[in-house]
Amino acid sequence: MEIRHFRYFLAVARHRHFTRAAEQLGIAPPTLTRQIQDLENALGTRLFLREQREVRLTEAGRALQIEAELAVRQFETAQYNVQRAGRGEAGRIELGYVASAVFSGVLQQHVSQFRQRYADIEFNINEHLMPTLPRLIEEGRLDVGFIRSPMQLPDSVSVVPLLTEGFVLALADSSWLGKLKIINTVNLQSEVFILPEQISGTLEVAAHGGFAPTLGPQPGGLVSVIALVSLGQGVAVVPESVVDHIRLPNVVYRRIEDCQPSSSLSLIHRRHEKAPAVIRFVEYVKGAL
Repeated sequence: MEIRHFRYFLAVARHRHFTRAAEQLGIAPPTLTRQIQDLENALGTRLFLREQREVRLTEAGRALQIEAELAVRQFETAQYNVQRAGRGEAGRIELGYVASAVFSGVLQQHVSQFRQRYADIEFNINEHLMPTLPRLIEEGRLDVGFIRSPMQLPDSVSVVPLLTEGFVLALADSSWLGKLKIINTVNLQSEVFILPEQISGTLEVAAHGGFAPTLGPQPGGLVSVIALVSLGQGVAVVPESVVDHIRLPNVVYRRIEDCQPSSSLSLIHRRHEKAPAVIRFVEYVKGAL
């Protein structure tokens, strides 16, 4: 038996007439008759009582009508869902991000707007250490990631720059630097730099000031970086979005007047992605730029 047999059966059951059912189905009445006979032979029971002007369901036919309607409905639902998944309108996306993608609002903006349009695509969203994200995407354990560029990426991973953001200096409020009206790079040459995951800002500040930076610990996430600053362990060059989102005791943020480094919050994804839902998300983010 095939799903078409159930559809033919249901058409006859609704119309109580082979000719009218055949017209609705767009097939010849003899073809419909043979299909119903094949179904009855497969089931080993009669489904219709043939009368002069119409047909009536047998007890077996009435039982099949309930099951056939359910089977056809389930088949059509499965077909619809599979087609939607194939078009990238349903599915699941594994997404990783770094904290600054949340502080800047980039992550929320793109995911929330995408979900408004494609509510049947499910996201599994988790924070990760930035150096691990490209590898996780390359290995297929994540589909997309929000990182801070520039960073070294495997050849199999592509990057889409989304938002350029500047850096500020985080320092303890007891630091002598806080007494300066203007902080320039030359004032930082004797400082210990607590390193965030993206160290390009630190290196650019040191290069502009003409000194080799004294590098302190690299504790991971931005909250950990600012925590060490609050403990007086050093200063940190951090994304400016943290000013409004990470407020810890004993920490102030200052502009570096003669050097304004920047970096890009970016989306990374597999270069030759095959999953329709992931492709649709990447295309959607690109289209929003």
